[in-house]
Amino acid sequence: MFFIQVCFYKILMMGLKVAIKLIPQPQPVIFTGQHSSLALVDLIINQNIKRVLIVTDKVLYQLGITDKICQKLAENHIEVIIFDQVTPDPSDLIIDQGINMAKNNNCDLVLGIGGGSSLDAAKMIAVLATTRKTVNNVAGLLKIKAQGLPLYLLPTTSGTGSEVTMAAVITSSKSEEKLLVISPKILPIGTALDPILMQGMPANITADTGFDALTHAIEAYLSMHANEQTNLYALTAIKLICKQLPIAYQEGNNIDAREALAVASCYAGLAFTKAGLGYVHAISHQIGAKYHLPHGMTNAIVLPHVLTFNKLSSCTRLAQLAKAIGLDTANKSELAMADLFIEKIKKLQRTLNIEETITCLRVDDIDDLAKAALKEAHYLYPVPQYLDLKQCKKLFQQLMPS
Repeated sequence: MFFIQVCFYKILMMGLKVAIKLIPQPQPVIFTGQHSSLALVDLIINQNIKRVLIVTDKVLYQLGITDKICQKLAENHIEVIIFDQVTPDPSDLIIDQGINMAKNNNCDLVLGIGGGSSLDAAKMIAVLATTRKTVNNVAGLLKIKAQGLPLYLLPTTSGTGSEVTMAAVITSSKSEEKLLVISPKILPIGTALDPILMQGMPANITADTGFDALTHAIEAYLSMHANEQTNLYALTAIKLICKQLPIAYQEGNNIDAREALAVASCYAGLAFTKAGLGYVHAISHQIGAKYHLPHGMTNAIVLPHVLTFNKLSSCTRLAQLAKAIGLDTANKSELAMADLFIEKIKKLQRTLNIEETITCLRVDDIDDLAKAALKEAHYLYPVPQYLDLKQCKKLFQQLMPS
């Protein structure tokens, strides 16, 4: 029975691969380097607009992260409307609030500033502000038909890669499940990778977001939809993150490390937009929604377990990653090299003081969480090897403290 199901999922993924190739995915204009955020503002100013809705969170707004941007827009006679109600894992209710603010103020452009939550919120507010549809109406694959308000994104963390992807994750206020929206209609026109905006990031957020980007890149590289272009993006991202993340964690103001991680996060986003993700994200999404845990942290905890499950089917690819990041692979078999890479991920996890288990995970929740994870993965992700329900529940159990 499971064999027949797997055949169905593989056929489904073949169709998805064709669809992704056929659907135009315009790449955003990308500015990089110190103060590149102001170059992005110059691009916005030239759009002949009157009112900008800035989507962010209260902490960033109170810290003054948006001040220079607001000032430059105001100097060019552009009215700025601030929506700073975004919370971690924003719900559809928050999106509705942002849409109402955009409509009530006749905003003609949306600028998202912040981490993945703010950027995803900005995407959904921009695309839904011109329709009567809700997040629930468009959740899923390619359900958005109309173009929304012009969208620009400024990441202040190096993790989600949301600034270049056609995906957004919003939490349902009713079911608490994470709703994944995938559509080229939520791609921004432009973005800027400005390390100046990332210097104040706390060490724990640096670790969590860095592991999020690393997971994007690894899952894209192991994906059955990986190609030469996505491999290049993913490999570059993995090498940069493995080298620069410990530096940025220890030296938060190291501008070179911050810029390298910003580029790596962007590359990882470009990789998984076309190659897809895998079980790490499917499992992490369910845990994050249920227990309100940071997405990057749950990715970091789940990643070694999924890599171990994939070790035989992805042995060659994991061995290539071990070589790419400079591990001692001389005279070692591919299987031994794969083990080396997995151990490197565990070591990085310890270096960044990330927990190895999820203490709030409850046995009674595992059945529902596993079913939801498999549904997400099997209908959206071209995984290299398929988990059945029993295997998935066992993997969840491994995430619990012994």
